[in-house]
Amino acid sequence: MLRNRERLLTAARAVFADAGADASLLEVAKRAVLGTGTVYRHFPTREALLEAVLLDHFEALRVAAVNLAEVGPPDDALADWLQQFISHLGEYRGLAREVMSVLHDGVSPLSVSCQDMRAAGTVLLSRAQRDGTMRADLDMSTLLKLANAIALTAEETDSGRGVDLLGYLMEGMRRR
Repeated sequence: MLRNRERLLTAARAVFADAGADASLLEVAKRAVLGTGTVYRHFPTREALLEAVLLDHFEALRVAAVNLAEVGPPDDALADWLQQFISHLGEYRGLAREVMSVLHDGVSPLSVSCQDMRAAGTVLLSRAQRDGTMRADLDMSTLLKLANAIALTAEETDSGRGVDLLGYLMEGMRRR
């Protein structure tokens, strides 16, 4: 059972990377060389599968935030973390749209699962606010919405623009 679940998650990551977050469960089943019944037993919907894949992303971002909180200037640590956040969203076409809607609802399982990641990111933001480099009126919810918007824009235009856009965002958030 666990082996099939891991095969499905591995296949889903590859399919989502190739075809985007809107890829079908049938494609995932084919890539995993498993029947569709096995897919539906583990993940009854595409959203459930996407949520399972995103748990890994959110955990990696949480760990990155914890590690970055220990080193370097606070505003640089926050910028590094936001770049990782945007890069994670860029791995699967359409993921920024999926995450953007979740950030607004506050009750979906995916939204609940990202609370630890958000909390770790909040530590980075608070540290930068305490040292006076970031605006005091900024909160994590707003910051993640802005980062999502950058990821979505980069996805729809030129992915290299995400770095530039994040630079503009960081400059605008700095205390003057």
